[in-house]
Amino acid sequence: MAKETARIALTGNEAVAEALRQVNPDVAAVFPITPQTELMHRFAEFVNDGKVDTELIAVESEHSAMSATVGASASGVRAITATSANGLALMWEVLYIASGLRLPIVMPVVNRALSGPLNIHCDHSDSMGARDAGWIQIFSENTQEAYDNTLQAFRIAEHKDVMLPTMITLDGFIISHTTEVLEILDDEAARRFVGEFTPLFTLLDPNQPITMGALDLQDYYFEHKRQQVEGMYNAPRVIEQVGKEFLELTGREYSFFEKYRLDDAECAIIVMGSAAGTTKEVVDTLRERGTRAGMIKLRVFRPFPYEQLAQALSHLKSVAVLDRSISFGAQGGPLYLETKAAMYGKTIPICSYIYGLGGRDFMPAMAESAFNDLFEGKCDQQMKYLGLRE
Repeated sequence: MAKETARIALTGNEAVAEALRQVNPDVAAVFPITPQTELMHRFAEFVNDGKVDTELIAVESEHSAMSATVGASASGVRAITATSANGLALMWEVLYIASGLRLPIVMPVVNRALSGPLNIHCDHSDSMGARDAGWIQIFSENTQEAYDNTLQAFRIAEHKDVMLPTMITLDGFIISHTTEVLEILDDEAARRFVGEFTPLFTLLDPNQPITMGALDLQDYYFEHKRQQVEGMYNAPRVIEQVGKEFLELTGREYSFFEKYRLDDAECAIIVMGSAAGTTKEVVDTLRERGTRAGMIKLRVFRPFPYEQLAQALSHLKSVAVLDRSISFGAQGGPLYLETKAAMYGKTIPICSYIYGLGGRDFMPAMAESAFNDLFEGKCDQQMKYLGLRE
């Protein structure tokens, strides 16, 4: 475990900005959007105060932010940006270019609902809209995890067997604007863990000229998409290895998901993000009453750890999957659909719940309600809602 650490109080946005300061990226493209704005404001202060030597590019939109980041990364430098909600949606076209060119960009996404109606509060519909864009997606439960995930994201994205852009998510306002005490690494320890970035290629090397972004029709497009898949296939091994090294450095363990009182559980909830903390409290309360409840907090949504998840759930009588976004016209939320596919061929009832859209509070009674359905055998195929007025 690292000897030189500090315990300080930061918001989630400040914690991620602190991690980015320690990484000291070469280029950062910035555009404000609530609730991400504070994150890049803090990082811009680091630039202004000379605490990093990052080239800060103030752009006119999120589309330009991702375009500038793609250009910088293609030139062979470490490049970042950050966004939320409609900003991520405006990047959509360029997200595919970033992953298609195998650029290891790191981008914090402060989760927020998508318009309309206009809403600036948290749900996961923004990052879920980008789930098939070829980006690795890592979710955070709290400020500590947002900081830790940011440092690990660079190692994962830049690994030569992966080379894929990576987004770290933190729930808007719930994590981004809540002050928590967390443990941060000494600058030198953080930089040693992340390491120097050595690009596999660069557009600016006249001795090894390459072409990027060329027209790619029926002849090779298919093969290039297959290569992207290979990077995503390799990502689980790298995510696991990076997590082990981070454990040795900090004592904090990270994998694809966290099992909470699951091994002897009869029924369990699967959830992502800040709602995991509330659900853990409910699990503890139910355990005190003699009810064998458990939980899985999914950390890595892309690539989805379907084999490991199916194995972890195999002993349960029923499972509730809680989504903070809707897949309109589908049988359930995105996390439910992935879990259902992972459990194909098994007879364990799996039910879908939608909660917390537009920042609606996720209360302990809601998690307990889902558990009650499981233990009372009310898990059916119909999608249900928690905390909705009907």
